[in-house]
Amino acid sequence: MDEQTRIELEAAAFRGLVGHLRERTDAQNIDIMNLAGFCRNCLSKWYLAAAEKRGVELSYEQALEAVYGMPYDEWKATNQLPASDEQKARFEESKPFHAKISGH
Repeated sequence: MDEQTRIELEAAAFRGLVGHLRERTDAQNIDIMNLAGFCRNCLSKWYLAAAEKRGVELSYEQALEAVYGMPYDEWKATNQLPASDEQKARFEESKPFHAKISGH
């Protein structure tokens, strides 16, 4: 496979993942983080880091909007539920892993 095709396939897979997460607003970030070690915010940070690496000017808010499909505050207000004590406890237990993988 040539480099350009690989890049196009990776970009398509990323768009598919972002599209899926936009549709699955019921999947809370803390649940995704507890299960997979990354969340929508992590994707936003990786997107921002890629932009910075290439000299593209982009704010964190713009990176969040690229992943969420709307301003982050709007998404939180309409989709984010308060974390339960159980969710918070699981997050704390696996925090070292999250920091290693996601940059949180």
